[in-house]
This record gives sequence, structure tokens and C-alpha cells, in this order.
Amino acid sequence: MEATDVWTLASTALVLIMTPGLALFYGGLVRVRSVVNMMLFSVSAMGVVGVLWILIGYSMSYFSDGESGFAGSPFKDFGLVNTDPASFIGVGFGAVFAMITTALISGAIADRVGLGSWVLFSGVWATLVYFPVAAWVWGGGWIMQLGTWLGTPDVIDLAGGTAIHINAGAAALALAIVVGKRRNFAQGSHKPHSIPLVTIGAALLWFGWIGFNAGLATEIGEAGLILVNTLAAPAAGIIGWIITDVARGKKPGVVGASSGAIAGLVAITPAAANLSPLWALLLGLIAGAACAFAIELKYRLGYDDSLDVVGLHLVAGVIGTLYLGFFAFKDGLFTGGNGGLLLVQAISVVGVATYSFVVSMIIARVVKALTGLRVPREVEEAGIDTFAHGEEAYDYLPDVTPARQPEPVGGAR
Repeated sequence: MEATDVWTLASTALVLIMTPGLALFYGGLVRVRSVVNMMLFSVSAMGVVGVLWILIGYSMSYFSDGESGFAGSPFKDFGLVNTDPASFIGVGFGAVFAMITTALISGAIADRVGLGSWVLFSGVWATLVYFPVAAWVWGGGWIMQLGTWLGTPDVIDLAGGTAIHINAGAAALALAIVVGKRRNFAQGSHKPHSIPLVTIGAALLWFGWIGFNAGLATEIGEAGLILVNTLAAPAAGIIGWIITDVARGKKPGVVGASSGAIAGLVAITPAAANLSPLWALLLGLIAGAACAFAIELKYRLGYDDSLDVVGLHLVAGVIGTLYLGFFAFKDGLFTGGNGGLLLVQAISVVGVATYSFVVSMIIARVVKALTGLRVPREVEEAGIDTFAHGEEAYDYLPDVTPARQPEPVGGAR
């Protein structure tokens, strides 16, 4: 086994831990009565999407020789029975990407959707949206071929600006619209219950993101550049978010700083191998500031994206993908004087966002017709965890088991 295979194997483990990290990040952001429900959405996505990836997802995510169309055939290697064992590391690496992409969407519907509805949506969404889009971006589909067709540089998407973040963000917007607003939805009405959980989750996400971005690097110089950029952009994102909050008269906080780091990580995802560290710093600064403003849009536009999947992942994903059109090595508008890359980057953004939003809207409406989608009002107001899962994140009650009484001393009775 070559060194690159060992690194991809290790990176798969790094990316795998990101979904439990996301569960902690999201779990800390919701009300205390919805923590179990929110974390279970991420964990269940790992189960549903992991099974689907083995059965049909991997087959759908690439085009074999002579194969074309919407996606790869789901039955060309059903259950991986004919897959060359030498390909299994790549299969596993792709699986963990599919898991976290689907789990990201769940943050938009916190506090008000039942597990069964989410599981149904996530399974259908992965099949009809994520697997095909992965084939478009990385598996030989139309986005990979766009540069050849138009005589421009090829689309750049190292680790999922379009396939993951724009894809999940557009789906989150559609799902949030169909689900509707939380009870008493208003700015400041739903505060994070655990800032330590948010911080731990953000730390695990950043930790895993090294493998996320650099997992397929084949040269030490490339891996080093990706590593430095994956440190630079989120670091600048923290600064950009904090400066923006202070400039608007808001008190800086850990939730904002953590969100700034996530914004920088999302933005650098498509670009980490194609920017100098200086431009990565600027990208992170822009993404952190832009996302700090973007998360307020839901109050103005009237959609309830509970944990700001749209404001972070869709917005920063668009920024990072388009930014390459200006500053990518050699082919950027400002670094090479060529507008062709910006054109194909923009086409890929619009194509993925439109497809994901429309199909996700349809899936959400079908699931709503079948399951109702939302939990009953009284369950939502009281908290989902106890009613739907029989568990609570924290046991606040003291141990009521009576302590053993000491034996009487001497003749005392």
C-alpha cells in the first residue's frame, strides 16, 4: 500500500469524526429540550446514507466508460459486489462525504421535525440529489466537462464548494420553507443552550477538515499548501466575524467566533489547492464578515433556517467557489487575466443551487404529504426529546434513592 493510500485512509477517519462533531455543534445551538433530537439527526444520517452509499450511492457517483446522463447507474455495482478491493479506500472516503453533506441540512429544521420525517427526506435526498451532483462534480459529469465544452479552464472544486456546501445549503433553504417557522420565531428568541458543546463541535469540525480538504493530495507540496490554507481561511474567518459584530455594536462571543471559523472553512473547501495563503486569508476574512451579515437575512426574508445552514454553508460556499474565478493560480481573472474560469465557476454554482433547491422542495412536499413533517404543536412547545425519544440530554434530578441509615451507636434507639 502506497503512502497516499495510507493518508487517504487516515483522512477518511478524520472526515468520519466530523459528523459527530457536527452533532455536537448543532446540539449546543438548540434548546435544551431538543438536543437529543438534533444530535440524532446527524447520527441517523450516518446510518441511512452509509447504507445507501454501499448499495447504490457509490455506483451513482461516477460515470463508467461509455456511461452518460443524469448519474451513474445505481445497479452497475449494487452492494459493491464487483468492486476492485484496491478501490475500497476511495469508496470509504466518498461515503463519509455523503454522510456529512446530508447531515448539514438538518440544522435548518431544528426544534420542530420528527425523526421519521427526517430519515425519509435524507434517504431520498441523498439518492436524488447528492449522489448525482457528486457525479457531476467529481465523477465525470457535466460540471467536470464544462471547461472542455466551452474552451475555458476546468471547474475547480477541490472538496465540495458546490457538491457539498452549496448543495446542502440550497436544500436547507427549501426544507426550511416547507417546514415553516418555529413557534414564537423572532430574533433572539432561540438562544444556544450550551456554548461549550458548540466550541467542542467546531473544534472537531476544524480537526476533521484537514482530511476533508487534503485527503486526496498526492504530493507533499500540494498537501502542505492545502494544510496551510485550511488553517489560514478559518483563522481569518474568526477575525472577520468578530470585527463585523463589533462594528455593528454587538458583543463578540464564542458562538460568533466559532461560526466565523466554519465560514472560513466552507469558503476554502473548493479552493485550498489553488490559492496562495495570502489570498486564502483574504477569502476567510470576506467569508467571515459576509456570513455574519447573511445569518440575519432569515428574519428579513421570513424563512426559519434554525441553525443558519443557508447563512453559513450556502453563502460561504458560493463565495469560495466564485473567488477562485478571480484569484486561482494562473487562471483567475486577477491572477491570469482570464475570465473563463469565473464563467464556469458561476455556471456550476447556479446549476447545483437551482437543481438542489427545486428537487429538495419537491421531496420535502412529498414527505410532508406522507408524514406531516412537523411534530404536533404541543410536542414542539414542550420539547421533542422526552416525547419522541424518551431521552434527555441532561439529568437534572438528584439521585432519590434513600441512603442507607447508619446503625445506632451504643444503646441509642
